[in-house]
Amino acid sequence: MEFRKAGVIGAGAWGTALAQVAVWAGLEVRLQAREPEVVESIRARRINEAFLPGVELDERLEVTGDLADLGECDLILAVPPAQHMRSTLTAFAAHHRPGVPVILCSKGIERGSLKLMTEVLAETLPAAPAAVLSGPSFAGEVARGLPSAVTLACADEPLGQALMNTLSAPTFRPYLADDLIGAEVGGAIKNVLAIACGMSEGKGLGRSAHAALITRGFAEMTRLGVALGGRAETVAGLCGLGDLVLTCSSPQSRNMSLGLALGQGQTIEQALAGKRSVAEGYESAPAVRELAEKTGVDMPISLAVAALLAGETTVDAAIEGLLSRPLKVERH
Repeated sequence: MEFRKAGVIGAGAWGTALAQVAVWAGLEVRLQAREPEVVESIRARRINEAFLPGVELDERLEVTGDLADLGECDLILAVPPAQHMRSTLTAFAAHHRPGVPVILCSKGIERGSLKLMTEVLAETLPAAPAAVLSGPSFAGEVARGLPSAVTLACADEPLGQALMNTLSAPTFRPYLADDLIGAEVGGAIKNVLAIACGMSEGKGLGRSAHAALITRGFAEMTRLGVALGGRAETVAGLCGLGDLVLTCSSPQSRNMSLGLALGQGQTIEQALAGKRSVAEGYESAPAVRELAEKTGVDMPISLAVAALLAGETTVDAAIEGLLSRPLKVERH
């Protein structure tokens, strides 16, 4: 199995970074941007000024505003915001050739349907072999060539091996897994938990509280992943624990920075004002809450974040609620 031309759907920060990596990996790459100003910025100045300012993009990277231009690609990386994955793939369906793999690179749970991105793909592009790319990676660092490692999950081992080899670049190392559900759950839940860690930071609760949130948040993530059919060891890898540690530890994370603003007293409207990039945790939190209730999985931190974002509680009340939970034996 050999891939030569990759199409990247979505020219946000992460899509642009992945397009850069794919060029470094030796592929011909065509990046599709919905925004005309992004297309113009990359063509004229080799910079995605709107979503990844300050990062010079490789001259070999092509950019287009038309999904049809990706129809000739033999590999697709889908990187729209998770809540727009369905509409984006539906729009691309007329241009997708059966058998061309789609690597899902967006992290979230679809609101309303409560479906993972692989389920959305199966419904919109049923002839597309699926893979999931997830792991601890800030777009700006990846696009600048700083070292990173991620999980590439694919149920078809020969295809997974081929994709892993194809996307491997000098500073970008994919590790192969076959558990797509575990990889997806880790990527989706860590965004919600990062908001909680940001709130803790904003309130000045200290490093001990921060560590407790990461650890108990990881337990929540693991419980849900297993309940949905994933494996605990997958969630304990780069796509779960690794991504959780990164996203919860730096205000570079859009989700942590949102929580930080809320913890410092801003309203949700103030915290989101002027942001072009999506904080996926904000978008996915309601679906995470519904999924936890539907599956009967205990996820107190995630539920507290969802309630806060829905305007049902305050930061102080959410913290008090978590601290007043009954004492019990520590289990995952």
